[in-house]
Amino acid sequence: MTPWVLVLAGAGLVAALVTPWRWRSVAVGTLAVAMGVASLVAGLRATGGTGDTLQISTQVADLTYAPTPLGGLFVALVAAVGIGAAVYGTGSARGAGASRTQWAAFVVFWVGLAAVPAAADVVAFLVAWEVMAGASAVLVLADHADPVTGASVRSAGTWYAVLTHMSFVAVAAGFAVLAAEAGTTDLAGIAQAGVTGRTADLAFCLLILGFATKAGLVPLHVWLPKVYPVTPPHAAVLLSVAPKAGLYGMIVVVWTLMPDGPRWWALVLVALGAVSAVAGIVQASVTTVLARLLAYSTAENLGLMVLALGLAALYREAGMQEAAHVALVACLLLALGHATFKSVAFAAAGSVRQATGETDLDRLGGLATTMPWTAAAFGLAALGGAALPVTGSFVAEWMLLQSLLAGGYGDEPVVAVTAPLALGVIALTAGLALMTFVKAYGIGFLARPRGNQAHGEAPVVARVAMVLGGLVVVGLGMVAGPVAERVARVVDATGIATTGTGGVELTGLGATLSPVALTVLGALVTLPVLAVTVALAERVPRTTGDAWGCGQVRDSARTQYTATSYAEPLTRVFDDAVRATRDVQVEHADGSPYVVERVRFTQHIGDVVEERLYRPVVRAADRAADAARRVQNGSLQRYLGFALVALVVVLVVVS
Repeated sequence: MTPWVLVLAGAGLVAALVTPWRWRSVAVGTLAVAMGVASLVAGLRATGGTGDTLQISTQVADLTYAPTPLGGLFVALVAAVGIGAAVYGTGSARGAGASRTQWAAFVVFWVGLAAVPAAADVVAFLVAWEVMAGASAVLVLADHADPVTGASVRSAGTWYAVLTHMSFVAVAAGFAVLAAEAGTTDLAGIAQAGVTGRTADLAFCLLILGFATKAGLVPLHVWLPKVYPVTPPHAAVLLSVAPKAGLYGMIVVVWTLMPDGPRWWALVLVALGAVSAVAGIVQASVTTVLARLLAYSTAENLGLMVLALGLAALYREAGMQEAAHVALVACLLLALGHATFKSVAFAAAGSVRQATGETDLDRLGGLATTMPWTAAAFGLAALGGAALPVTGSFVAEWMLLQSLLAGGYGDEPVVAVTAPLALGVIALTAGLALMTFVKAYGIGFLARPRGNQAHGEAPVVARVAMVLGGLVVVGLGMVAGPVAERVARVVDATGIATTGTGGVELTGLGATLSPVALTVLGALVTLPVLAVTVALAERVPRTTGDAWGCGQVRDSARTQYTATSYAEPLTRVFDDAVRATRDVQVEHADGSPYVVERVRFTQHIGDVVEERLYRPVVRAADRAADAARRVQNGSLQRYLGFALVALVVVLVVVS
């Protein structure tokens, strides 16, 4: 954090409030890009240990923002995504999307989000956290007055506000416990104090609860699928990086503030990450709404990151330093990869929503023809979501697998049992992630249109932002070695080096990966096959005719797979987890019991965690509120009686 960031943020806030709506998106977006560049430079400087210090004096407390190398990495990550979101918003935020409230909240949210990893003391951290939470809630509620979607927007805003502030309370309580025990609010001082014992256990539980809620880990994820579908597109792009604030908090807790925690801390993180990864990708694989699919995929991605963090803590406690460092760097590389491909995916989903008014894959199709640039960007993002070899996500998961293979041969029984189980979780999530993004891209962009046609491609500026972001998704995979080596230096990890072709070499584990060589090898295998196929096809005479279609030509989109039918096998396999409800309505022609005129099939897939865990709590709270309402009956005598009883109780307690 530097004064320039705050100056540019202030200028952007003023521009959001005073600029006419025709030029508001361009003005605020340009200032936001400048703010992002300044923040990116500050973050990169901090990763090298030369970060700047910003002190803000208030009557209550002095706020210090001086990012560590780890904090600088997350500052740079937020800045990079923010720059893309600002450029995208400059083109996509039009009409109601260019309101003063949206752009002002966008700037404030960005500042709070970037200040969280830059905070050097507890008070500064909590102030930044609350600024981030409040401004993001405003963004979620931006379209609350819409006559069609207003109800769902208000419901999503309520869920988000409650869970976000529950997260703040837990984080504040956890830091209060640590600060009271250490005798200081300075984060470096808390780390030097070495808090242990039951106090550390209590602080760990509170902090992990708060950070896991912000990260969207199952079962604290219910705000994710509600918020992203209703948030304005450019705000959703920036909001996609918000769960990294929770991940950063977890890393600080177990790796910096309390590095000597017991083994059960690591096992809690492994279990939490594994459950979130599996549950998130299962929900994503059977969901048909594109934004909800990406939201559940976020729960899966954050689950893998927390799983890697838990394994790193477990390996360190077991004395396996090489495997611990590899797992930690894999966690951070997963965060980098997720930030790039998920922000591009949300931008493409927002463009689809603006162009078609629809996000349900069952009613989309043919977008590769009408929106080729958006389709190309989403395709590159899907490669990252499926962790295919040309992306940074593939390199991160490969490193995580290498650490698991090393852990499987460890002497510690707990490590030797945990590593194979985690390996199975990663294998399951990788397969389901591939199927999920094949469904999203194949059904939404490659299939025949199903009624909701795009009115046109996204604006030029938005297209540039999406395509450049997609190229970054692939670029992280091609230069994996230098990126991994820089990340390793940030956390003082050893045993990670760069090969001559820009690949990754794990010197401590004896493993090497070269994405460039892997890509060249794939091209050498694929291109000759394509060349031979084309050459042979040219020699065969071509005839034109109707394709075989079981007696008739099937050229209707109704004969193709929908997202629902594509995921039907998984829906049946995981029926106990997804709890799908189905309804079939058959309409007969002229009352005949034998001639069917129309068959309508509907399927609803809810969230079993929400329905079984949260809904009963909400209903109980409603009943308690209804019962408490009886007390407020308008009787002045009763209110005076309540005040007298309260006064007597206070006097008794004080005496």
